[in-house]
Amino acid sequence: MIKADTKLRVRYGETDQMGYAYYGVYAQYYEVGRVEAMRMLGFSYKDVEARGILMPVVEYTIQYKKPAFYDDELTITTYLKEIPTLRIPFEYEVRNGKGELLNTGKVTLVCIEKSTNKMVRVPDWFRNAMLPFFGK
Repeated sequence: MIKADTKLRVRYGETDQMGYAYYGVYAQYYEVGRVEAMRMLGFSYKDVEARGILMPVVEYTIQYKKPAFYDDELTITTYLKEIPTLRIPFEYEVRNGKGELLNTGKVTLVCIEKSTNKMVRVPDWFRNAMLPFFGK
């Protein structure tokens, strides 16, 4: 299993009139966590795209438990619990500085061949980078 913790602070511009982190900003927070999890594998989105692969989101779900507020330090924990073949399901937990669970979510991506704009299986080089995290 891949597990990556990323810390960030809620910025003022990300809050609504109630002082809560705007509900829509969590998609961006999840992306920050996902990018950092991929860096653990040894590559970035830029590297993936340079190899001719695009990775669009095909599913996004979130369950809100508690709000985050301006200037809260959040920990976004990103999980990849299985070695993907066709879909890449990232799971998330967001906690505040007190360790309280604020939300959980899941974002599923697929791989698209840039030159053909067709969905393809997760490339071997991507899957092989994950193997050490799964004891293989």
